[in-house]
Parts: sequence; C-alpha cells; structure tokens
Amino acid sequence: MTDDTQGGAGEAEAAQTETGGIASVGPLYGRHTSVEQTVGGGVLVSIGALLLGMLLAALDQTIVSTALPTIVSDLGGLQHLSWVVTAYLLASTAATPLWGKLGDQYGRKKLFQAAIVIFLIGSALCGMAENMSELIAFRALQGLGGGGLIVLSMAIVGDIVPPRERGRYQGLFGAVFGTTSVLGPLLGGLLTQHLSWRWVFYVNLPVGIVALAVIATVLRIPHKRARHVIDYLGTFLIASVATCLVLVASLGGTTWSWGSPQIIGLAVAAAVLLAAFVLVEQGAAEPVIPLRLFRVRTFTLSAVISFIVGFAMFGAMTYLPTFLQVVHGITPTMSGVHMLPMVFGMLLSTTGSGQIVSRTGRWKVFPVAGTGITTIGLLLLHKLDEFSGNAEMSFSFFVFGVGLGLVIQVLVLIVQNAVGYEDLGVATSGATFFRSIGASFGVAIFGTLFASSLGHNLVQALAGSRLPAAVTPGSLEADPRGVVALPVTVRPAVLHAFSDSITDVFLYAAPVALLGFVLAWFLREDKLRGSVTAPDGTETLASNPVERSSYDEVCRALSLLGSREGRRQVYEKITARAGYDLLPAASWLLLRIKKYGWAEPGMLAERSMVPLTVILDAGRQLEERQLARREGLDLILTEEGREVADRLAQAREESMAELLGDWWGPDRPTDLIRLVRELNTELCGSDAERPQGV
Repeated sequence: MTDDTQGGAGEAEAAQTETGGIASVGPLYGRHTSVEQTVGGGVLVSIGALLLGMLLAALDQTIVSTALPTIVSDLGGLQHLSWVVTAYLLASTAATPLWGKLGDQYGRKKLFQAAIVIFLIGSALCGMAENMSELIAFRALQGLGGGGLIVLSMAIVGDIVPPRERGRYQGLFGAVFGTTSVLGPLLGGLLTQHLSWRWVFYVNLPVGIVALAVIATVLRIPHKRARHVIDYLGTFLIASVATCLVLVASLGGTTWSWGSPQIIGLAVAAAVLLAAFVLVEQGAAEPVIPLRLFRVRTFTLSAVISFIVGFAMFGAMTYLPTFLQVVHGITPTMSGVHMLPMVFGMLLSTTGSGQIVSRTGRWKVFPVAGTGITTIGLLLLHKLDEFSGNAEMSFSFFVFGVGLGLVIQVLVLIVQNAVGYEDLGVATSGATFFRSIGASFGVAIFGTLFASSLGHNLVQALAGSRLPAAVTPGSLEADPRGVVALPVTVRPAVLHAFSDSITDVFLYAAPVALLGFVLAWFLREDKLRGSVTAPDGTETLASNPVERSSYDEVCRALSLLGSREGRRQVYEKITARAGYDLLPAASWLLLRIKKYGWAEPGMLAERSMVPLTVILDAGRQLEERQLARREGLDLILTEEGREVADRLAQAREESMAELLGDWWGPDRPTDLIRLVRELNTELCGSDAERPQGV
C-alpha cells in the first residue's frame, strides 16, 4: 500500500495495477453502468488541482517579464535585472531531477505539497522584497519550488490515470504552457499597471492555496516505492558549474573587469568543478547526465543547438518588454500585447513542425530553417529603434518567434529517436537541461551587454547638457522612468541610448544563432520510429528541464497514437493482419464483447456514439459467421468468436509493438512488454477506437 493513501479511501482507491494504479475509477461496463472504465470525479478534481500547480510554475516564467522594467525602477539596480530571471532558472533547473527521484522514494503527494509550499513562500517573499538582492534570493527559493511543481504534477498523472488516457491528460498539461505564453505577459502587465508589480508574485498565493487544499483532501495516489541512488553530488556540481559561468557572464566587464581576480577565480572554479563533475558522473549509479549520451552525435549536436535556442529565446523575452516600455513609452499591459506576435509565431510553428515531423518522418529541414530564421529574426530586432512602427515591430517579433518554434519541438523529438529505450528518459531531460542552461546564460549575457553599453551611451547622450544635479547616467540606469521627466531637448538622445543598448544585444546574439544554423546541417536524418510523436508543451516550452522515465515517455506516445491512429484504419489493418475479411466495425464489436462479456447494440450506439446502423451491420455479420449469438437483446461470443477475438487482439498488440522499432528487440525490458499488453487490453474494443473514420 501507499504512504500517500489516507484513511477512508475506498476499495477503488486501493485497487491498482502493477504499472501505476488507478485511483477513484468508475465501474466496468455492466448492464447499468458506464461504457468504459472511466476516470472518476475524484480524479478529475485532482487533475484540476494538479493543473493549478502546473499553472503556477508555467505562469511564473512569463508573467514577470513585462513587470521587470517597473521592478527595476522601484528597487533600482538595472544591471542586476537579469538575475531576477536567472536565479529562478538556475534553481528550478538544478532541483528538477531531485524532485522526480525523491517523489519516487518518499511519495509524490507529500513532495508535491512541499513544492507548492516552497513556491508560495518564495512568491510571498518576492512580493515583499525591499531591494534587488532580496528579490533575487527569493526568486531562487521560488524556482526551487517551481521545479517540483512541473515534474511532480506530470508524474502524478501517471499514478492516477490509466495508460490509455495519459497522453490526453498530459496534453492538457502541455497546453497550460501554450496558454500561459499568451496570458503571462498580458497578466503581468495588467497587474503591474493597475495594482503593483508585487501582485505579479502575490497572485500565486490564492491559486496555490486552493491547489494545496484540494490536493490534501482529494488526491489519493496508489504508490509503490522505487529506490534510487540519487546523484546529489553530481547535481550540486553541475549546478555549481552553471552558476560560476553565469556569474562570469553577468559580472565580467561590469561589476568586475574581465582580468580581475574575482572573474579569473570564478572561471577557474568552473573548470575545476566541471572536471570533478565528469569524474563523479563516470562512477554514479544514476547520473544526472550519463556521459555515454555524448557519444551519440545527434544528442551532442541537439544539446548544443538546444543551448543556443534557450539562449536566444529567454534572452530576448526578458529584454523586449524593457525596449517597449522605456524606448516607446508603452504601458506594461500594452507591452504584453505587443509581445503576442512573437508568442503566436512560436506556438504556430512549434505545433505545426511537431505534427508534420511525426506524420511524415522528415525532420532535418526544421532545425536548419528554424535556426536560420531565428538568426534573421535577431537581425530584424537589431534594426528596431525608437522610431519603429507597430507593424515593423510586430513583423520582427513574429519572424523571431517562428524561427524558435520551428526548432524547439523537433530537437526533443530527434533526441528521443536517436537513443535506446534505456536512455530515452535521461536523453530527453538532458536535451531540455541544456536549453534551460542556455536560457540562464542568455538572460545573463544579454543583461551584461545591455548594462555595459547603456552606461557608455548615456554618458554620451547627456554630455554637455544642463540638467538638475539629480539627473545622471547612474540615476537613469537605476530608474528608467526618469526619462519622461527629461527636457525635450535631451530626451530623444537618451531614448536613442536605451534603444541602441538593447537592440545591439540582438546583433551580438545573431552569430550565436548562426552557429546553431551551421551545426544543424551536421544532424543526420535517421528514420523516425513509429512511436516517436510530437512532444508536449512541458518538454518544449517549459523553462526548466523535463524529468520523465523512459516508460513514461513511451506510455505517453503510445496512448496518443492509440487514440489518434485508432478507429476505422486500425481495425482494417489488424483484421487483415489476423487473416480475416470482417467489417472494421465487426472486429471492433468482437473485441468489445470479449472485453466486457456482452454488448447490446441499442445501448452501445447510444453510449459510444457509433451509429446504430453500423453496429447492427457489424452484429449481423458476427451472427452470420457464427462468431456471436443472441441472448435476448445481448450479443455473446461463441467459442469460435473467442478464438477470432484473441487473434485480433494479438494482431493489435503486434501492430502496436511495431511502432517501437528497435526498442522492441530481443532484449526488450519487461516494463515495455507490460505497457504494450496493458495498453492493448485497454484499447481493444474501446470508445477510443470506435470505427468511425478519422
């Protein structure tokens, strides 16, 4: 039994399968019960609470961007703006693998509740911060909890939802990221403009408290302890390496000169820690990033390109609101609106590229085109200035977003295709890990370049001007809102200084994106396995790495394929494979009767939404072939019908196994065999595969 199961839970909550269990499920199809074994109301409420938890973490990576200029003006320290984002990214990235494995060992419900509490405490403290140092520290605490919210909410879905339904429900969680990409900047702007930037953080509190209360009272998780040898040292070392390098990138040339003892010391420390990390990972039982993955060329190239994509994506998303609000005088709310073309371009190309690749099997054109268009997008952003119109800015934002979207989803997909089943989970988390680290570097380096050039440009802009003693380059850096109070004779030069300082950053980033374009040409276009499907939003749009096992990745893909590929085509295929000439609907009905013991055509038509004429034709054929007989209104299988149904079920299983390609080899693991059989049992004759065309 589970340490998460509380007293009063019924037998349905305790009953579970070996592969994860189902809490609070409806009864099997009987004469007066539902058509399917369905997810019960308690689980749906729990899913809603998990979605709220996911919403908190997803929203926090976009809602802050439009508030950053106001935060800097209020707390001062424009040169530290990047760390408001970077602290969160680094903390959540480092914490993600630990949350996943600790949840396996000690129970995901308790850990998920702890993650929410940590996130809410961090949010409350961020809202109360009195200076930038406090805000940065509290953002790191918030990121620590945010990493757990994403990884544990996805893992809990696997605990409470049967394998057949997981793809659909995990798709909902992925959709949260797409939604927050649109709503985050808008909501951040609204709260900042009409309440205070502090409400960007306070808004998490009521949502989190509701999620916490629902999870405490409703969520029941069938849980089997899974022991892990957690790589604490490896996690600490890689996080330390990333932190040292980001500190070098963000403090070098600004706070300290590049040749200062501090910067040299940080660089040396990063090199020593990296060497120690490599040594530790070679002997780790469950390494954070197995070094053998770097022997796979596709993984290595994809990791580097993922780093570059994260670098460009989050760097630009952090500083574009500052350009809009300071240079163009746009309100925080409207800056969120102006960001929408980039978001829509990214979502459109992300969705389109992933679907096209998973259906055609051809993918190389997308990372090549994506990195190329991203480079062009950065050059277009560089051309913007204080005189640029809305149409020009929207077009530049859209092109940049399209470029990013073309590549981010495909990179995850091809990494999954390039490795063996045993490395599927860690390869996916590894690729997304490098995107997260790239995001940290992008925000930090963009910030360094911006801060170092802004001071110089402001000195030039204000040279020779007669201004109040309180107005200095330093005061404008600390509070950009001071620009509006400048005399009209000076203001244009200052706005131009801000504009050049921000847009020059995109010019410096363009060669990095161009490097990704060059590397993309060296990717080898291997044939895709049938089970490799477009990854969801949690794997492509999240700022922190995904952390799912190989089993979970295959389960998601097969459950999606089972419901998408199903219906008429799959029954035509398995009927031919089994050597019969039955109607597709007859094969479906035969398997359905095998599954539930009987079928009454009228009731089945009403509850499964398959036309009654289709079911009657199928039933008539079964009776004519003596595969089923009547008992009153019900159809019951004959002995010959059971044999045919068994052969059809075997053909369905073989068809599903074929999708796994070389993962379904002679040495295939037992959990993969169990998954295919369980999904086959759930899908055969189910509503998910009712034979009504596609």
